[in-house]
Amino acid sequence: MTQPQPAAASPEHPAVLRLEARAAPSQAVAVLVSIVSVALALLVGGLVLLASGEDPIAVYRVMFTGAFGSRSSLAETLVKTIPLLLTGLGVGIAFRMQLWNIGAEGQLYLGAIAATGIALFVLPDAPASVLIPAMVLAGLAGGAVCGAIPGFLRARLGVNEIITSLMLNYVAILLADQLVHGPWRNPVGFGFPGTEQLPDAAWLPRWGTTRVHLGLAFGLVAALLVWVVLRRTRWGYEIGVMGGNERAARYAGMATARNILLVMAFSGALAGLAGMSEVAGIGHQLQRNLSPGYGYTAIIVAWLGHLHPAGITLVAFLLAGLLVGGDQIQMSMGLPAAIAPMLQGTILFFLLGGEALGRYRLVRRSPSAGPRPRAEAR
Repeated sequence: MTQPQPAAASPEHPAVLRLEARAAPSQAVAVLVSIVSVALALLVGGLVLLASGEDPIAVYRVMFTGAFGSRSSLAETLVKTIPLLLTGLGVGIAFRMQLWNIGAEGQLYLGAIAATGIALFVLPDAPASVLIPAMVLAGLAGGAVCGAIPGFLRARLGVNEIITSLMLNYVAILLADQLVHGPWRNPVGFGFPGTEQLPDAAWLPRWGTTRVHLGLAFGLVAALLVWVVLRRTRWGYEIGVMGGNERAARYAGMATARNILLVMAFSGALAGLAGMSEVAGIGHQLQRNLSPGYGYTAIIVAWLGHLHPAGITLVAFLLAGLLVGGDQIQMSMGLPAAIAPMLQGTILFFLLGGEALGRYRLVRRSPSAGPRPRAEAR
């Protein structure tokens, strides 16, 4: 028996455009979306520069040279890669489970606070072989606690983790401000807010004469660990199942509440390690404005990397180059360094739009056609 054909659209009943989910979004399309998103962001940024009276080609050339053109510039790009990589990995593993951890910035700060407290007040005279591992554990623990709070509220009370994790950013940042202005303030710091300098044993080793420190190894090991967890462990399998359908995972007997708590804690721990690395590897003290927004940029890193550890590693390196290049055009051309964050936001804007077109398709249908058969919609 033949199916009745839908009535043709008429002026009285015009056809409408609707979004329909694609059966299986192509991985190649997803990669293409990322490339096109970056290209469109550079194009829009170029138009903004052109409207400001600047030569976009010259600006982008200076940015590229400032980020990758010499050994010293490449080293600075690697330095900024470290916090972006660690926070991006943390955000990415939470996103894999459809947990929207927006609190990586606060988790970074709490990890830095915990690591600083260990170095200055708990083990100030310990050798590096004891102090650095203790600071690593403290940074992991500080970030994990900050991540576990919204995880617990989501798992036990159903509270939206977006709101709680976002609000905890302000709690952690203001706690750091209170400490560096109050009880932890350096008494001989000439009035500048900040703690005393960490003991030499708390400084992370550096490569040669550059500022690239041991935190880079932390990030690469963390990327490998996340890949192993996601691809080679039962827990990683449960994360994938819950990310696809939490109700089905619960029906299959998986401990959904426990996994939510563990994933949010693990996500926060990686961000906390980023904070520890910034304190022990770069600043050597807890101070105001420790992070220029690494935890927020981590969201772009995770999405552009398609939540895959290898992709996150590559994107963290490229966006770190964007930040270093933004600083370079400010110094050499007198342009605002805000160009780099503007490009980041534009990339995210086009990426989200491209992701929607990759997962859905526009279909022109007549209102009188009725719902499509389920098999045909696939």
